[in-house]
This record gives sequence, C-alpha cells and structure tokens, in this order.
Amino acid sequence: MIRMQCYAHSLEGQPAEKWQSLDQHLHAVADLAAEFAAPFGGQEWAYLAGLWHDLGKFSNEFQKKLYDANGVESHLETKPGKVVHSAAGGHLAQIRGWKGIDRVLCWLIMGHHAGLADYASADSGAKALEPKMRNPELSATLFESVPDEIKRQPQPTPPKPLTNHADISFFIRMLFSCVVDADFLDTEAFMDHSRSRIRQAEYPELRGLLTCFDNHMETMCARAESTEVNRIRAEVLAQCRAAAESDPTAFSLTVPTGGGKTLASMAFALRHAVKHGKRRIIYVIPYTSIIEQTADVFRSIAGFESAILEHHCNVVDEDETRESVRSRLATENWDAPIIVTTSVQFFESLYAAKTSRCR
Repeated sequence: MIRMQCYAHSLEGQPAEKWQSLDQHLHAVADLAAEFAAPFGGQEWAYLAGLWHDLGKFSNEFQKKLYDANGVESHLETKPGKVVHSAAGGHLAQIRGWKGIDRVLCWLIMGHHAGLADYASADSGAKALEPKMRNPELSATLFESVPDEIKRQPQPTPPKPLTNHADISFFIRMLFSCVVDADFLDTEAFMDHSRSRIRQAEYPELRGLLTCFDNHMETMCARAESTEVNRIRAEVLAQCRAAAESDPTAFSLTVPTGGGKTLASMAFALRHAVKHGKRRIIYVIPYTSIIEQTADVFRSIAGFESAILEHHCNVVDEDETRESVRSRLATENWDAPIIVTTSVQFFESLYAAKTSRCR
C-alpha cells in the first residue's frame, strides 16, 4: 500500500513539492526538543512529545485544509467539523495504556498551541485537559495513516530527578518549553528563512565572557584609587570569587549601596556557571530603572556587547541602542548567555500557561 504524502506546512504560491513534509517536521522537532531537554534528563520525554505533537496532521481533514488554502484540488474524503490536530498524539499515549505517562504527554502535546491547561474542568471548562482526554478512540482510525516507525515508540522512563522526588509540575513545564520552542523554531526555519538565519548567529560562551570580565576587573582595580571604599569593594569581589568555587546551592550577598554588588555578583555568577557547566545567567531585578542601569554596566565590558539580553517593558522598538531584530527574537526564548529581566518576566516564564511565556 502506497502511503499518501502528508505535509506539516505549506508555502503560499508554491506547489506541494515545495511544502514541508510532516515526517520531516516531526523528526526535526523531536530531535531539537530532545537536545533542549538533555541537560535536565528529559530527552526521552521531549523526543516522544516532539515526534507525536502533530500526529493529527496525518488526517485527511488537515491535509485537505492545506490544499484548499492553496487552491489545490486534493480529492480527499473528509468528515465535517472543526479540524483539531493537537489531540491525536496524546490519544496515542492513552491507547498505548501508559497510565500516568499518558497524562504528561497529553499536557505537552494537547497544549502545544493553546498552552498548559488545568487538568480538571471545574474552573476551565472545555479548555481543561481532562475533557480532551475523554475519548481517545476518536483518533484510532487516524493512526492507521501514521508510519509504524513514528507511532511504535518505547515508553519513556522517569529521569533521575523525578526518582529523587523533584517537582513533577516543574519537570512538565520544562518539557513543555522544550517542545514548544522546538516546534516554533523548526516551523520558522521552514517558513521564514531570514528570521531563522538571524537566530543562527552564535552568542559568546560563558567561558569566554569570564575571561573578558576578569580582564575588565583587573584593569578597573589597577586604576582605582586607594580608598577605604575601594578596599571594601575589592574584599567583596574576592569573597564572591571564592564562593563561586563552592558546590551549587542557594547563596546570598548583602552589601550596602556603592559596595560593588553589580560587578561582584556577576563575578560570582560567571565563575560559578563555568565551573559547574551552566549555560546561562539570569539576572532578575524588581525595578526597570535598575535593570537598565545594570544592563548598561554589563554592556560596557569589552566582549559583552552582544551577550546581554535586556527583557522588560521599557525596551521598545524605537530605542535602537537597546533593541535589534536579533534581540527581539531572543526575547521569545531567552536565547542569550546573560538575561537581565524583571521578577514579573522571570516568574511568568516559570508559571504562566501561554506558549509564548513558557518558551
């Protein structure tokens, strides 16, 4: 039996041969999501959610929708009703009998457009997850069109952090971020080459930024006058650098105004991140006025010019000194080594339900 070619995305004015195949999109999203989730041990889950996130697009109804939107006759038999492609992957996990695991995958897959939903419907109504999980058999016929190598996947195993009683809800949110970002990025790479190329420009690594920072501080300290305040600043800096060699835990730094907290804290963060293989520093500040000042201090360091992403409500298009196309794209997924942001933006990235916030 010859399987019909199915597509994930079309291009306006282009024949179907130029469209993105569904197989290619599913595998690309799966690989990218797994890469994003590997640092916290969630690669198996992210890969499977990415591979199954658009299984509903194998339906005749979705394929006909693509053809019709481009004025192409498809001769496909379809059923009336709204085309929903985001539920099938979760339904497959349910049909496989993966109790518990199926709910996690349903959250990731069924929410990859609408966002993370509450499970129960008492407050959220039909937008909740549970109503979408009630009838997995609705997708059973569709699975006959899904290639075996896509649908016959092994059950993912719980990662070590979960076996150590880590917060399952945070694990789900991290996975959701990986899957959603991978889906956005692969779709953008196909639909908008110019935006995708801008993203591909490499940021400096933290190890290189540490070298730049140490050179900057060495020059600053050499030029500093011999005063009591500068002596205290040097002592604060030395203690922060020493603390950075410690194992990861919660640290606190209490220094009066003018004591050099901004640079001393960055000295700690860079050294600690490099020592323990971290990839990103998120500098969270409650007030936008202080954020702008702090970001300017960091950007003044040679080598840091392109490493800082400033994300808050005061950064607007008209301010060309603060924002570029690349920085606007980076705010979508915080794809920069050093993020300077507000408490509101930070906590929304952790606890908001919208896909744009969770990325």
